[in-house]
Amino acid sequence: MKVIITGKNYVPSEKLRETIEKKFEKLDKYFSNEITGNVMVIKEKAGYKVESTINANGTIFRAEVKANDPYDCVDRCIEKLSSQMSRFKTKLQKKHKGQKAVDFEELPVYEEPEEEIHVVKKKKFELTPMTVDEAIVQMELLEHNFYVFLNMETDSVNVVYRRDDDDYGLLETTY
Repeated sequence: MKVIITGKNYVPSEKLRETIEKKFEKLDKYFSNEITGNVMVIKEKAGYKVESTINANGTIFRAEVKANDPYDCVDRCIEKLSSQMSRFKTKLQKKHKGQKAVDFEELPVYEEPEEEIHVVKKKKFELTPMTVDEAIVQMELLEHNFYVFLNMETDSVNVVYRRDDDDYGLLETTY
C-alpha cells in the first residue's frame, strides 16, 4: 500500500512521516501496492487531528482522531482502521472475493459477535430541483443535519450537510 501524507496548517516532520509510514505498514498485508492510503495531519487550536482514508477497490475505510499529540492520533487511527476491517471481515471477504488487490484472509477475528445490519426505518420522498442555497435553507428549516435534493444546476442528486465546524458541505454524485 502506498501512503500519501499531507498537512493542513502544519507541516509534518520527517520523524512523524516515518512513524505514519511504519504504522501503516501493519495494514500492508491486507492490500496490494495498487491501494493508496491518504493521511492528513491537521493542526488545530486544541491539538491535532489525523484523518486517514483507504480506498480499497470501492470499499472505503476512514478514521478521524483528535488528540494533543499527533503520534497518539496516528496510533488511534490505525486501531480504528484495524477494528473496522475486523468487524466487517466476512462481508468484505464476500465483496472482494477473487480480487488480488485486497486480501482479508489474514484479518483477526473480531472479539464481539458479528452484528446483523438492520434497516429500522425507510422513507421515500420526491427529489425537488433546487439550488444549493435553497437546499441549505430547507435543511435548516427542517432542523436536519443533511438534506438530499436534485441540483438544478448540475441535474444530479446532491446532499448538503452541516459540518462539525458549523459550516456546510456538499456531496455531488456521479455515475
